[in-house]
Amino acid sequence: MSKRFASIFLSFILFAAPLAAEVRLLMADEAGCVWCAAWDREIGPIYPKSPEGEAAPLMRIDIAELATTQIAFDRPVVYTPTFVLVIDGAEVDRLEGYPGQDFFWVLVSRMLSENDISTETLPAETEAEG
Repeated sequence: MSKRFASIFLSFILFAAPLAAEVRLLMADEAGCVWCAAWDREIGPIYPKSPEGEAAPLMRIDIAELATTQIAFDRPVVYTPTFVLVIDGAEVDRLEGYPGQDFFWVLVSRMLSENDISTETLPAETEAEG
């Protein structure tokens, strides 16, 4: 009977809680891209610390190296920078070009919310008093 209980318990653990999807924001760039450099100055230092950056960590890849990845793109990446939202190795959304810092945040936030990716952060745990 204990083996049966263990089997049922294991099934519950495996199927009750969905596995977290791997989410990344891929940035296709290339040397000499002035818009990539603008993104580096205006967004690069902030992105990893933002709720968007925590929800979809950045993965930079030179546009010439994209063919070597295991990512399933919907269509070829032609422009730099191109930001591709990747979930479990497949493209689900994309932003071509860098529209400036104000529009970037709005568009990336929309990409995440339209694909049910939460940017909510959990409140920090407080220490028990006393």
